[in-house]
Amino acid sequence: MSETELDALGHLPDWPRRRDWGIGVVGAGFIVRDCHLVAYNEAGFRPLAIASRTESRAREVAELRGVPRVYSTVEALLDDPEIEIVDLAVPPAEQPALIRRVVGHPRKVRGILAQKPLAFTSEEARGLVSACEAAGIALQVNQNMRYDHSVRALKSLLDRRVLGDPVLATIELRAIPHWMPWARDGRSLATFIMSIHHLDTFRYWLGDPERVLASTRPDPRTTFAHADGINLTILEFADGARASSWDDVWAGPAREGAGADLGVRWRFEGTEGLATGTIGWPAWPVRQPSTLAYSTRADDGAWRKPVWPQAWFPDAFAGTMSGLMRAIENGGEPDISGRDNLGTIALCEAVLAAATEHRVVRFAEFLS
Repeated sequence: MSETELDALGHLPDWPRRRDWGIGVVGAGFIVRDCHLVAYNEAGFRPLAIASRTESRAREVAELRGVPRVYSTVEALLDDPEIEIVDLAVPPAEQPALIRRVVGHPRKVRGILAQKPLAFTSEEARGLVSACEAAGIALQVNQNMRYDHSVRALKSLLDRRVLGDPVLATIELRAIPHWMPWARDGRSLATFIMSIHHLDTFRYWLGDPERVLASTRPDPRTTFAHADGINLTILEFADGARASSWDDVWAGPAREGAGADLGVRWRFEGTEGLATGTIGWPAWPVRQPSTLAYSTRADDGAWRKPVWPQAWFPDAFAGTMSGLMRAIENGGEPDISGRDNLGTIALCEAVLAAATEHRVVRFAEFLS
């Protein structure tokens, strides 16, 4: 595939005209240290300050990644007149209160990048979106699988109708995640933390479904109490398309001594063509690019297999920040805005309800 054809796939972000917006980061965990700040520095963005619950960790990360300022409190960071965008990277249960602190601060920033899940309920998520809109602060949600390069390239193919009308989309995850301590004792384990990536990706590719079917069971390996460990989901769309995800965090006793067959694979079938791909994330901390292969009737069955050097972790994290910067420049909605993300939170709610109540649910039940 030529460089021109590769560029036409749209697998890379649309960059802002200005890349030197002052960024203040709240949080100093591995995702900030090894993904956010690495991606921002490589993209030429300008992270100026960091604040964390543990100041010593914030200083360590700041020194490692070249962030010039460390603040002992979030309020001190927000007082900094050069901070225009706040990147929140804290546990999900802590995020809503932190967003309200940012919104309520006397000096208003231009934008907030929040992590997924925006909140654990639709009601709380709607409140956060309304608060940011009332304050005139652009809210972007870091659903960064939309900026995985194979996911984004497929979206370009769909927008150009290269594959024709959608018929069936599937995502199959067989991986053993490291559950962070904050994942314990929450309302949801897999749905709002793992499956949310795939549910949001289906919305990105296909829009909102009409009906949701789901089944879940606990993961035999995870020792703390939980209900939704392994998730099986089917989405039905008004145009006849179907989507299904198998989110298998058990993946067999690979960690216990059996052979491993781990990975994330996706497939998209249309009336005019077929695309398949893999997601490189399970190889992290190795930077492994995702893959795409597609074939259409127009090409007489030939397979096209573009190759790129970028990987979801860490490169996609520059994409979500870029989307926020472009929205601030243009005075419009971010591409993964808080208001759009209400649909993803509602879809998580629908999956939980379908699985726990053992019924087919209508997606519209969870929108308001």
